[in-house]
Amino acid sequence: MSGSERHDGRGRLGSILSNLAVAVGCVLFLGAFAWGAVVYKPYTVPTDSMTPTVNAGDRILAERIAGDEVRRGDVVVFTDSAWGDVPMVKRVVGVGGDKVACCDKDGRLTVNGKPVDEPYLRAAGASSFATGSSASPQNFTAEVPEGQLFLLGDQRSTSMDSRVHLEDPGHGSVPRGAVEARVDAVVWPFGGMIGRPDAFASLPGGVSSEGPLPLQFGALVAGAVLILGGAAYGPLAARSARRTGRTKVSAGAH
Repeated sequence: MSGSERHDGRGRLGSILSNLAVAVGCVLFLGAFAWGAVVYKPYTVPTDSMTPTVNAGDRILAERIAGDEVRRGDVVVFTDSAWGDVPMVKRVVGVGGDKVACCDKDGRLTVNGKPVDEPYLRAAGASSFATGSSASPQNFTAEVPEGQLFLLGDQRSTSMDSRVHLEDPGHGSVPRGAVEARVDAVVWPFGGMIGRPDAFASLPGGVSSEGPLPLQFGALVAGAVLILGGAAYGPLAARSARRTGRTKVSAGAH
């Protein structure tokens, strides 16, 4: 077999692999976008009631879920007529059958008598509550009816949450069916994933599983790399072939 035939064979194989890489990359890239559009919905946070976890104006991605998938510690988007009939973002601290109270002698929230450590209330880097601070400026006790959720903002000093609805039917809780989505990440300004609080993991039902966003992002990045790599291979291979050809011609002339 001549050198040119071997080169042509390698060229054809390279072209096939290049096209395959681009095709697979497109499937991954577009598939990740489509998957994300089906699973997630973007929201803009309307108030600072969830500071420091999310701030007013932040763009978040929330996973579409059914109300029965909600667990304690989840940050959720919900709409309830008693709360103004507009989408709101709060954290679930109690579910049906729970007794939620504040505060114990150390200033902590309790669920069914169990103190809950809430690191998301603290400023970044702080190891404990500031002197004199607590999980709520006012004391309260609420029993959550079955099928309902008790929600608080992470900015406890200003959040208008279940505490201001304690005199309403349901003791400030909202139906599980009012939940539209569970917040998984802050995407602008980039804040990363919102984790599940460990403090609620030991309670019955545990905490919810992480959403598929990291997997979707990985597929998106892999797709982009394959598309760019496959598209770049053709010109690089052609340039290499021209150099090889010039080298052979030069050698033959001598």
